[in-house]
Amino acid sequence: MPEHEKTLTINEIYHSIQGESTWVGCPCVFVRLTFCNLRCNYCDTEYAFYEGTKQTLKEIVDAVAAFRCPLVEITGGEPLLQKNVLPLMSILCDAGDTVLLETSGAHDISEVDPRVHRIMDLKTPGSGEVEKNLWSNIDHLSSRDEVKFVMGSREDYEWSRDKVQRYNLLSRCHAVLFSPIFGRIDPRQIVEWILADKLDVRFQLQMHKFIWSPTQRGV
Repeated sequence: MPEHEKTLTINEIYHSIQGESTWVGCPCVFVRLTFCNLRCNYCDTEYAFYEGTKQTLKEIVDAVAAFRCPLVEITGGEPLLQKNVLPLMSILCDAGDTVLLETSGAHDISEVDPRVHRIMDLKTPGSGEVEKNLWSNIDHLSSRDEVKFVMGSREDYEWSRDKVQRYNLLSRCHAVLFSPIFGRIDPRQIVEWILADKLDVRFQLQMHKFIWSPTQRGV
């Protein structure tokens, strides 16, 4: 089957600003894929577990191109559950787009096009899915990639701090991101812990949740 005729189940494609990562604040096209095998207890996109329609790669690429925005994020759900996402990302890179992949730490990232900026979300104990982390992914990180830790407690923070140090993440990737679980912990608390420990990580908030309603879709 020709590449452009392959299909993916897509939840939504929309144009907004990037609310997280080192690309925060930049206009971005989001391609949200359906399905996820994790059930993080703070998930804010449960609607992507099952809702979606099949689209060909050509239809997806055309929809992205219509926004005339060179920054594209592939997200979910869990994008890597659908293997045709790999050629989609390569096609977008070939078109000159800057492509970001938001993925959990539970799936092999080694087959992703090396031009893609992979943002890997290692699951903390507070997520309820910490045992799903695929630690071999750390060996595949590059200077283009980012690692995110989402935390809701001191335990999550200390666990994340330990992993940053144990795996020398600050030298393996472009940035390490510490993010609070929205509504579960005072963000100031995490900032104070980072400063006290003199960690060279990047603190972040989900910017889009402060611009729009935290539950609004398509932003």
